[in-house]
Amino acid sequence: MIEARDLEIAIGQRLLLRRLNFTIHRGEFIAILGRNGVGKTTLLRTLCGLHPTAAGEINLDGRQLASYARQQRARAIAYVASDEMMLEMLRVRELVANGRYAHHRWFDWSETAEDGAAISSALEAVGMSEFSDRLFATLSSGERQRCWVALGLAQEPQVLLLDEPTSHLDVHVAHDILRLLRDQRSRGKSVVCVLHEMNEALEFADRIFILGDGTLLAAAGPSEIVASGALERAYGIGMEALRSRSGAIRVFPSVTADAISTAYSATQEAHRALGDRSNPQR
Repeated sequence: MIEARDLEIAIGQRLLLRRLNFTIHRGEFIAILGRNGVGKTTLLRTLCGLHPTAAGEINLDGRQLASYARQQRARAIAYVASDEMMLEMLRVRELVANGRYAHHRWFDWSETAEDGAAISSALEAVGMSEFSDRLFATLSSGERQRCWVALGLAQEPQVLLLDEPTSHLDVHVAHDILRLLRDQRSRGKSVVCVLHEMNEALEFADRIFILGDGTLLAAAGPSEIVASGALERAYGIGMEALRSRSGAIRVFPSVTADAISTAYSATQEAHRALGDRSNPQR
């Protein structure tokens, strides 16, 4: 379990986030939403000890995170940010094996039977076992993202922190990744994802954290988040919500009557132009 108490996060002299109080429970899927630059990635980096706190504290299983040795933190919390590393010439299995460094002394890297089992299990979990000898550079975006998730799983952490795991993926692959991550809850892992797509968060997360105005605006389940108005406050735009035939909640930016009229006029004009081109005698 991770608990933040009166947490403040700064970049240089600028206070980025203030008065953050929340708990992330074991076996919980958390999605973090908010506008660009609000501090989502920095919050993830702070939760795993890569970015210092300006004030307050973070506790992991009742003990201050700052008191953990670096290797202890790495065994407990995995941070996956796929755009930070360029490992194009590694093979898939070699990439995933990087997750095992937390289980070795820095001067002693020789793969053990336990390492091999963890790597194989991680590759199987993401459906990439048959790709283990492929060069990472030859993979599609979706396959690469599965490898990054496998790297985090191979680390065998209690908590998985992922920064935009569905960015640049088509909707089918993105949902595959999110289902895979959600399934980790049954293994007792906590999963925390920064997402840009609100409806992905509403469909897959147990709770959603909304960052805005330099703080945590809301931390609640999907229905409560939609009803709270936190999305409108965070993004500075009106939102409309509906429930699909499957029962899932979906949100969309509000469309004003003027916008509808403008779009309709532009469509009609385009149709007229196409009609003129297709009939030269007209």
